[in-house]
Amino acid sequence: MSSPASDYEIVLASASPRRLELLQQIGVNALVQPVPVEEILLADEQPLDFVQRLALEKARAGFELTLQRGIELPVLGSDTIVELAGEVFGKPADSEQAELMLAKLSGRVHRVHTAIAIKTGNAEYLALSSSEVEFAVLSTEMIKAYVATGEPLDKAGSYGIQGRAARFIKNLNGSYSGVMGLPLFETAELMLKARIKILS
Repeated sequence: MSSPASDYEIVLASASPRRLELLQQIGVNALVQPVPVEEILLADEQPLDFVQRLALEKARAGFELTLQRGIELPVLGSDTIVELAGEVFGKPADSEQAELMLAKLSGRVHRVHTAIAIKTGNAEYLALSSSEVEFAVLSTEMIKAYVATGEPLDKAGSYGIQGRAARFIKNLNGSYSGVMGLPLFETAELMLKARIKILS
C-alpha cells in the first residue's frame, strides 16, 4: 500500500533510482512520478539551454500528472548531459553507441551538466551544476568489458561515476552528486528558495 501524499515533501519527476537515493540522502521524502519527455536536442540549441529546458519540461509534466492524481506537491525535474568539445552525449541507444562514446571520452576532459527545476503551484525555480571530468586512457578491451556489464546503457555519456566506471576517472572538478544526476548542494538551495522542507 502506498503512503499518502502528506508523507512526502516533493514529487520526483524521474524513474532514476539514483536521484531518489540522493534525495533521501539529504532527508527528502519524494514521491516518484516518471514522465514521458523526449530528450531530443533541437536545431542550433546550445548544451546548457538543452539540459535546462529538459529539466523544466520534466518538472512541468510531472506537476500536471500529479495534479491528475489529485496530488498537489512541488515537483522536481532534472536532466544530465555529457558535453565534449560542444558535442552532447545523452544516453546511448545501444551497446555500439556506448562504445563509441566511451572511446571519444578516453584520455580527455569532458563536462557534465545537470539542471534541476522545481515547479510549484505558482512559481518555477531553476539551477545548473557543471563539472569537469577527466578520463584515463581506455583500451578497446576495457571499453567492451564495461559495456558488456550493461551499466552504461541508461546513463548520459555511457558511464556511471558511482559504478564500475569509477576506475576510469582520473580527476573530478565539481560535484560528484551532480555527475551522478542530482547535485545535492544546488538541489537543497533550490528547495529552500521554493520553501520546501528538508528534514534535519
